[in-house]
Amino acid sequence: MKCPYCKADNDRVVDTRSSEGGVAIRRRRECLNCGRRFTSHEKVEEIAINVTKKDGSKDSFDFSKVLNSVKVACRKRPIQEEQIKKVADMVERQAKERESKEIESSQIGDLILKELKYLDPVAFVRYSSVYKEFDDVEQFITALEDFTPPRRLP
Repeated sequence: MKCPYCKADNDRVVDTRSSEGGVAIRRRRECLNCGRRFTSHEKVEEIAINVTKKDGSKDSFDFSKVLNSVKVACRKRPIQEEQIKKVADMVERQAKERESKEIESSQIGDLILKELKYLDPVAFVRYSSVYKEFDDVEQFITALEDFTPPRRLP
């Protein structure tokens, strides 16, 4: 690592600490050329996930879009902000754990529905109505008939 003061490429690590909740490392370094100390930060480089939309266009995965869509489905429901964020985190984690770094928007929608099914039936139906583009009341009735809340083990 080059010293920011003298630009020498000769230093030693004085101290190492975890930062940003364990996803980064902070290192205090001392330049062996000029003797000054400086800090460096190391972080794992994440590979971007590309989302293929219905029209065939591609976009990068955007956590805030997932979070906002879940917030809309959960509006005016007895659901805490922390629970909403947890759903969005689970969807992001599942998308990132896939072997392929490409995912279809429909697969993201399915992941969101899977998580909302556990969280709240009304939010599940709300999200379904937009995601599956319901056109009439019959589609709502079918969705409700198909809805069987999953059992969670204690």
